[in-house]
Amino acid sequence: MITINTSKNKKVYFASDQHLGAPTAEESLPREKKFVAWLDEVKKDAEGIFLLGDLFDFWFEYKTVVPKGFVRVLGKLAEIKDSGIPIYFFVGNHDLWMNDYFEKELNIPVFHEPQEFLINNKKFLIGHGDGLGPGDKGYKRMKKVFTFPLFQWMFKWLHPDLGVRLGHYMSVKNKLISGDEDAKYLGDENEWLVLYCKQKLKEQHYDYFVFGHRHLPLEIKLQENATYINLGDWIKYFTFGAFDTNTFQLTEFNEKTS
Repeated sequence: MITINTSKNKKVYFASDQHLGAPTAEESLPREKKFVAWLDEVKKDAEGIFLLGDLFDFWFEYKTVVPKGFVRVLGKLAEIKDSGIPIYFFVGNHDLWMNDYFEKELNIPVFHEPQEFLINNKKFLIGHGDGLGPGDKGYKRMKKVFTFPLFQWMFKWLHPDLGVRLGHYMSVKNKLISGDEDAKYLGDENEWLVLYCKQKLKEQHYDYFVFGHRHLPLEIKLQENATYINLGDWIKYFTFGAFDTNTFQLTEFNEKTS
């Protein structure tokens, strides 16, 4: 378990589901600039920054090639990490083919599964959130195929111009990006991440569960001292989480008032 203790007037920040590159590079650019503006804002008092997946709408690392674009956000992450602020990256379902580029180029650790953190003596379980809980069965089957080593080996033999174009097309068709039906609150009894968190609480205590993936800003009290947070997205809500000494806040980023 990784332990983080914030200094006076410092905070730990969380953001998820930027989906940069969707639906087109041109339409994504204003959102990328807004997210970079947020990074510039939070670096002033950040003790750490958590990025909980789907930063990119599609990402695949060939042996010597990575997808073109995103220089603003990659440069800003490099600047922040080089300044000494820790950044933790969790892969999502759209960038699950991320390997070691962030670790080697940016010195940012990459996690493929939920991880436990102790932040100011509060126990967190943090991850993207895809494939957890009793539902999402179609995605779970798809993920097994996409993460199967033979499938990845076959895909990498596609020329990058073809592979990236195909991957981007498939990602944009994903309903979490293109449709509103999956981005509606289903009620505690049907929200599979809520059910997952409640099951985990039967095994051990967590003060906070922090996930993305659902594209909805949610703050749900599970028990007196246990809360599930979903961070929303940077497509519709532009929301982020901030944790100081002992309080978690979910807030919309507004450049004009920041």
